[in-house]
Amino acid sequence: MIPTFFAHLGTHIGLSLAAIAAAVAIGLPVAGYAAGRPLARGLTLFGAGALRVVPSIAVLTLTLPYLGLGFRPALLALIALGLPPIVINTELGLRAAAPAALDAARGMGMTARQIRNRVEWPLAVPLVFAGFRTAAIEVVASATLASFIGAGGLGDFIVDGLATDDVGELFLGAISVALLALAIDAALGTLGRRIRPKGLA
Repeated sequence: MIPTFFAHLGTHIGLSLAAIAAAVAIGLPVAGYAAGRPLARGLTLFGAGALRVVPSIAVLTLTLPYLGLGFRPALLALIALGLPPIVINTELGLRAAAPAALDAARGMGMTARQIRNRVEWPLAVPLVFAGFRTAAIEVVASATLASFIGAGGLGDFIVDGLATDDVGELFLGAISVALLALAIDAALGTLGRRIRPKGLA
């Protein structure tokens, strides 16, 4: 049981990390481009909102005819789940820079790019990180769905427990996922307090 547990745990963590990394790689540039551009901002936030209300199981169902079973459709569904909080928080953080700080940067002769890189992005870090934290927890907790399409992970215990009416196995999967999500939340919460600018602590 123990080797099997760690194998499922490794698969669960690997899938979650891949989805979170892809969501960050997509979400940060998209939100950065949209901030300050009204049309792009409207379209981006509409898309993020649409992804937020679409259940992950619906994404899995829609992708199965094209991607089949296994890792790829599960990854795509989890990326779609992780994108909204990253995109929304990043866009909001970049637009929430204090006017006084922006005026001071312009008074120093900074270009628009320098202001974005040296003022807006650093000030946006707390909100960006909060979006990342939310996305990470949601992805880890929802990665159990991957088991329903053969992608493995801790959800296998839940699926097998339901199939065999094994309450012990069912609870093993559910509790393991809950504890993993709580551990990640605690770790990211600690990290978030350390990277928060001193004036915002």
